[in-house]
Amino acid sequence: MDYIEQKIPPIREDRLKACMAYGGSCEEINRDAKKGCLYNNNRKFSQSQGCQLTLSLAILNTIRDSVIIVHSPIGCGANLVAQAGVSKGFQKLRDPNAFGLRWINTNLNEIDVINGGEDKLREAVLYAEAEYRPRAIIIMNSCVPALIGDDIEAVLDDLRPQVSARLVPIHCEGFRTKIQATAYDSVYHGILRNLVGDEYRSEELIEPLFPDEAEELKRQYKISRTVNILNVSSMSRTDEQNLIDLLAPLELNIRVLPCYSHPDDFADSFEAALNVSICATHDDYFAGHMLTGYNVPFILRTIPIGVANTNKWILDIADFFDLREKAEQIIRNEVIELEKAIAPYKEILKGKTVILGGGEIRIITMAELLHSLGMEVLGLRGFHFDQYGENLLAELIEEVPESERVIMNVGTGQPFEQANLLHKYRPDLFVGHPGGNGWANKQGIPVFPLFGQAFQYMGYIGVYEIARRLARFLQNTNYSKNIGRHARLPYRESWYDEEPFAYINQEEEVQA
Repeated sequence: MDYIEQKIPPIREDRLKACMAYGGSCEEINRDAKKGCLYNNNRKFSQSQGCQLTLSLAILNTIRDSVIIVHSPIGCGANLVAQAGVSKGFQKLRDPNAFGLRWINTNLNEIDVINGGEDKLREAVLYAEAEYRPRAIIIMNSCVPALIGDDIEAVLDDLRPQVSARLVPIHCEGFRTKIQATAYDSVYHGILRNLVGDEYRSEELIEPLFPDEAEELKRQYKISRTVNILNVSSMSRTDEQNLIDLLAPLELNIRVLPCYSHPDDFADSFEAALNVSICATHDDYFAGHMLTGYNVPFILRTIPIGVANTNKWILDIADFFDLREKAEQIIRNEVIELEKAIAPYKEILKGKTVILGGGEIRIITMAELLHSLGMEVLGLRGFHFDQYGENLLAELIEEVPESERVIMNVGTGQPFEQANLLHKYRPDLFVGHPGGNGWANKQGIPVFPLFGQAFQYMGYIGVYEIARRLARFLQNTNYSKNIGRHARLPYRESWYDEEPFAYINQEEEVQA
């Protein structure tokens, strides 16, 4: 179903029946997902919760020639101001003249909660237009204006004739969902409604009314070879370029969206033969609308992390264009060189144990990569779990049967569950999302980041870089051990003796 005519997109609990709480094994969650026994899972106690506004900003911070207006009290999203340097640096890698992050907060206070904040929003939009003359002004709606009833759509409709910038409302109120990844849908919903389509083309991109026949044939051929690669803000520019280089022998026209794009880049994004996801959790809303609205097919199978999943990612694209033979040659050449390069690191990593935590797609593909390096995966902690994680996990279990016994814990945040698992299993390594890594370090467990914008993780060179860094890292883990000796977590010792999933109500138990 396509929701683009609605002002506000649905939450993932409703749209994908996503699971937010689970404790068991990979075999058990794979079985329960097929039975439909995950959606109603919940917790008797929840320690922390992600906010979709913050995750929305992680994408929108990157858009070039734009101004972000966060319609909220001053604190909302303020932690992402720390990304200003990354945003500017990565924007300049695409455009040397890029300005970087420009951010305005409407600073709602107690009086605004009573009287409404629409006047402040109107003032902020007009200020952004006069001060910066951006191509787009992106308005983030937070919890407070949503609760008090500010009609940001009406305000923006009234302002559109007064400003040259494209106004892009993003409905990312944190209280609406417990599945933080709903943020991606909110961002894409705003982009699809306000930046995509012929009416948003800049004058220089508008096609002539009566095009030359030969030129039109060239244009149609270019579209037939155009692939939209849907990137993520957590990947490095070198990862992005590496994937483009891997596809170069297929002679396709590659367009990369949405992170670090210019607002104009979205206007004709529907003129493509194929949309290819780097992360299905990130992209399914955009890809789904492009199929129903513009008949552009998509591939959402996997993320190109590790040899097996990079192979699948390349072959899926090649098969669409009937170029499998070329793709297989790319893979043969890359894998031969890679196996030689990582052989000495595999000897160091063999038998090391690891637990992973983060987004469902990343942790499953990273688990396959670490297994291929000879490491033993003890547990996975996903922020949520839905059909895309289910499909990928089923493939992992089929290809690596011992994965059935791996512990699976689902829940955004919940560091008390993570602490319990790490205490019980004492892995040699924790590979996690930055938000949870400090907790593991305080337990004396070495931490390796699940992603990093300054490093390579994807493609075949990503396998080499991860193996090289891990081998070096695990040869000296004194830093984490010293932290563990001098820090403690705020949990009673009795908690570590309990079952880690004691506070999860799973559907079968509730029905019983």
